[in-house]
Amino acid sequence: MSNPQVPVASALVVDDETPALDELSYLLRTTFPIDPVHAARTPAEALRRLQERRYDVVFLDVRMPELNGIELGNVLRRFVAPPAIVYVTAYEEYAVRAFDIGACDYLLKPVSRARLRVALERALGRPSTEPGPQHSGDPAADDPSGMIPVETAGRTRLVSCDQVHWVEAEGDYVRLHTADGGSHLVRMPISHLEEMWSAHGFIRIHRGYLVSFKHITEFSVTGGVHTVLVAGRSLPVSRRHVRDVRDRILRVGRRV
Repeated sequence: MSNPQVPVASALVVDDETPALDELSYLLRTTFPIDPVHAARTPAEALRRLQERRYDVVFLDVRMPELNGIELGNVLRRFVAPPAIVYVTAYEEYAVRAFDIGACDYLLKPVSRARLRVALERALGRPSTEPGPQHSGDPAADDPSGMIPVETAGRTRLVSCDQVHWVEAEGDYVRLHTADGGSHLVRMPISHLEEMWSAHGFIRIHRGYLVSFKHITEFSVTGGVHTVLVAGRSLPVSRRHVRDVRDRILRVGRRV
C-alpha cells in the first residue's frame, strides 16, 4: 500500500459561481496534496477567512459582485505575509492586469488538472508531487515542431509557428498574431519564445517584437526610425537589431 501524500500547502478558492467553485475545490482536494482547501462565494467571505488564518495560495475569480477579483487581489498584496494569487476566469483580457498586481498565474475556465499543476508549482515555488512531463532544458529539443499550446474559451489547442506572423511582448505574456488575423495570449517571456523559434526562422527586431523573417516584405527608414512590414503591419526595429535585420535581408537578396 502506498503512503498517503503529505499536505504541502493550504488553499482558498473564491468564486461566486457554485459549479466552478465546487469543481476547482474538488480538483485541489483529490489530485494534489493540498489541505485544507476552503471555499468562499463572496469577497467578503474570503476576507473573513483570510483574517482567521493564512493560506499559501488563493484562487480568485475575476468577475464577482461587490469587489471584483482584481480589486480583492490588490487588497491581498498589502497583507504583511500575502498569499500567492492565481486568477481563474473565462476572460483572457484580464491577464495583463492580473500580472500587474503580482499574480503568479492565470487560469482559463474550465481548468484542467495539468494546467492546475503548473499553476501550483508557480504559486508554491517548488515542483508539485504530481508526475509531469520531463523537459530536457533545451527548448528546441523540448519542442522540435514549433508547436505551442494556447487557451481559448476554455479549450487548449496547439498553434504552429508556421501560423504566426509576429509576436508582441505584453509583460509576462506574449501575444501571437496569426495568419488568420487572430491573436492568442500565452504566458511566456518573449526571450524564451525567441530561443524556441529561432530555428524556425523567427528573429528579434525589438525588445517587444519577434517576427517570422519570411513574412517581412519591406525594410525602411524614415526620419531615423527603422521599421519592417510584416503581413501589412509596420513594426519598429530597435537600433541594436537594425544591422542584423538589414544583413539578413541583404543575404536573401544576394541569393535571388
